[in-house]
Amino acid sequence: MNLITIEDVHAAAERIRGAAVRTPLLPCDWADVDRPLWLKPENLQPVGAFKIRGAANAMARIPASARANGVVAYSSGNHAQAVAYMAKRLGLPAVIVVPENTPATKIEASRRHGAEVVVVPITDRELVAARLVAERGATLVPPFDHADVIAGQGTIGLEIAADLPEVEVVLVPVSGGGLAAGVATAIRACCPAAVVIGVEPELAGDVAASFAAGHRVLWSAQDRARTIADGLRATPSELTFAHLTQRVDAMVTVSEDEIRAAVATLATCANLVAEPSGAVTTAAYLHRAADLPTGRTVAVVSGGNVDRWLLAELLG
Repeated sequence: MNLITIEDVHAAAERIRGAAVRTPLLPCDWADVDRPLWLKPENLQPVGAFKIRGAANAMARIPASARANGVVAYSSGNHAQAVAYMAKRLGLPAVIVVPENTPATKIEASRRHGAEVVVVPITDRELVAARLVAERGATLVPPFDHADVIAGQGTIGLEIAADLPEVEVVLVPVSGGGLAAGVATAIRACCPAAVVIGVEPELAGDVAASFAAGHRVLWSAQDRARTIADGLRATPSELTFAHLTQRVDAMVTVSEDEIRAAVATLATCANLVAEPSGAVTTAAYLHRAADLPTGRTVAVVSGGNVDRWLLAELLG
């Protein structure tokens, strides 16, 4: 299986310039002095999450002849917003298929960008998306199972390497695996001494279980849906899993209570609104020190799209 290269990531960086924000690294003076921490706040993107990077890169490569028929995407929410946002910028019609447990704030945001949103049972989103592609002649923009999407997400790794070339540990959330696959590709090429650690919720820890078993372990959608981290309920494709096994050094998992506490820590100590999915890396830093290497650490805060009622509950 062909994996993306650092050249693919550099090309993506040029394509998404002007669409995605080049987010800063934020030093944390509240962190352990023996384990300096920087946050990569992808919640500051125009759609509130890193997904704009992969969507922008993939959609920039759609041939002009295919654009009139628009795009279709399936997503738990953040990719939906990214595709809807980029479709609006490019003047393309967009249909987004989301599972019925998607937070309302993510559905409403996709509709505000002008996309048609179709809500389906959690096990049907890919089937419905495929049907819509066939019916409309549209281009599918998958949330992670696409080389251009992975390369777009990898631009986060390029920015980390440029801003902190002496980075030693990079913590990245893992769900479908596109983010971790892209970031790990860039970090391995630019900062080969650094370690890339994937982070999952314990209740959606299929990749961690796979790493421990030495082979791919599949969890049901219902099992993965138990976590509060709604953006981390997907499972990797063969393409992303191949990247993860070759380029991510290890996996750790965090509990639901630890995720909840990390959302509050990010709000009160870093002035960042993070959704639970975006807080898992901070949770790992705060609560899984024994499972992590020491050294200069970057935690990717992947998104901040959280329903108001849930944020109020998490902040107590």
